[in-house]
Amino acid sequence: MSTESKKEDTEELIKKTAMQLFFGEGHFKATTQEIADAAGVNRTSINYYFRSRDNLFKVVFEEATEQMHQNHNAILLSEIPFKDKLSRWLDDELASALKYPFLEIYIVTQLSSDKCAHMKDEEHVESITKVLEKELKAEIEKGTIKPISTIQFMLNIASLVSFPTCMRPLLQESFKLSDSDFEQILKERKQVILDTIFIN
Repeated sequence: MSTESKKEDTEELIKKTAMQLFFGEGHFKATTQEIADAAGVNRTSINYYFRSRDNLFKVVFEEATEQMHQNHNAILLSEIPFKDKLSRWLDDELASALKYPFLEIYIVTQLSSDKCAHMKDEEHVESITKVLEKELKAEIEKGTIKPISTIQFMLNIASLVSFPTCMRPLLQESFKLSDSDFEQILKERKQVILDTIFIN
């Protein structure tokens, strides 16, 4: 393996480890040493590749949200049938919630800050809204979905998916749910949501 390949592998390992600590385990304040120990690398490697712990956090967060946008576009702007489209989107969102349960929580807490300025992507939202508006209208005319405005439909979908994740600590405490209990609930969530949205 070339030196350049080793550098890329080490950099990627650090990012994946940080992602798991930050958004998989909710350890937002993980130190450089803790990240290095978890990745099995020297702490100086993190400073070499990312300059600081804060910059590493910024890099993995931006990459995660960029990937989220790409996934949304690939699914929601595709030409597949509306129900299949929502089904795939739910698969993607719920898989992400299982793998990185604290990512959604962090995004919600940062929406009003400059850290999430890049997420306020009007063109991204507008392009998806236009497509969904047309397809939603067609589904309503077919009688598969009750009449509803596009914005209310999008709010419903976002709420049905995001609320359990964002409220996970409180829900687990209130209902005495173990991690495995909660993960099972998320796995069942897709069908519950589809049954809620579609009449038949």
